[in-house]
Amino acid sequence: MKVAIYARVSTEEQNAQTQVEMCKEYCRRMDYEVYDAYTDVFSGTADKRPSFNILIEDMRSLKFDTIMVTKLDRLGRSLQHLLGLLDEMTNKKVQFIAIQQNIDTSTASGKMQMHILGAFAEFERNLISERTKDGLARAKNVGKRGKDKKPRSNEGYVKRWRKTKKKKVEYIPKAYKRKCKRCKNTFETFKYHSRICRNCYGKNEGV
Repeated sequence: MKVAIYARVSTEEQNAQTQVEMCKEYCRRMDYEVYDAYTDVFSGTADKRPSFNILIEDMRSLKFDTIMVTKLDRLGRSLQHLLGLLDEMTNKKVQFIAIQQNIDTSTASGKMQMHILGAFAEFERNLISERTKDGLARAKNVGKRGKDKKPRSNEGYVKRWRKTKKKKVEYIPKAYKRKCKRCKNTFETFKYHSRICRNCYGKNEGV
């Protein structure tokens, strides 16, 4: 059996080599051949894990037939992610071993453990789906426009429209009464500073 070892730690203060040595010791006891060891210093939830990506590429190229870790959480970001990886390993006929949890998919008990994990993942998905549906149902009844609110009406719009309409008053220019400086007659004009009537200006000129 040709084994690829994967080790991951979250911080620089931790030592991934400890995990590698544990896996190598297991391989010596079981007489497995170690193909290579891949190590990352990244959080398990991180999308970018350079050595992990190389490991997956080598697996797809069938450079080994087993992936070994110390614990399940060293490999997958989440249960869903881990199960997706295990499905791909199964399709490539690559086995998986987690030495501290006694998981070995090359054995019947290891395969059973993977099926149990898959069942728990499906159960978790169903729970999330049910909670989402319950939340939406509650939101319908108690939300912003839920059952406890009065139905919408256009009364507010009508009131605002009427109030705005009252403010719109047509502008009427103011007329001023003035006494013409030339003929002394009183005349009306819309120009505040006019002091000469239209007749005195002439028929073709405005006030």
